[in-house]
Amino acid sequence: MFGSIGMPELLIIFVIALIVFGPRKLPELGRSLGKSLGEFKRASNDLRNTLEEEIHIEEKTSPEPRAAAPAPAPAAPVEDPQHDPAGTV
Repeated sequence: MFGSIGMPELLIIFVIALIVFGPRKLPELGRSLGKSLGEFKRASNDLRNTLEEEIHIEEKTSPEPRAAAPAPAPAAPVEDPQHDPAGTV
C-alpha cells in the first residue's frame, strides 16, 4: 500500500507529527485526512463509472465497422508556366 515505507518509517513519521501538531490536534488532522481521501476515492470512482457508461453507450449506438476508405485519386499534374509543351514561348 505504501510502497517502500515500512513500520520503522511510519513510527518516525507518527512521532514527528505528534511533536509538530500535538496530541490534541493529531486526531482531528487524521479525521480530516481520512475524509478527504474518502471523498477523493468516491469522486474518482464516479468518474470511472461515468466513463465506462459512456463507452458502453457509444459501443451500442455505433454502426457496424466500416470498410477501409478508398485511396484518394492521384492529383492532376501541375503545369509549369515556364515550360510550353507546344514549343511557343
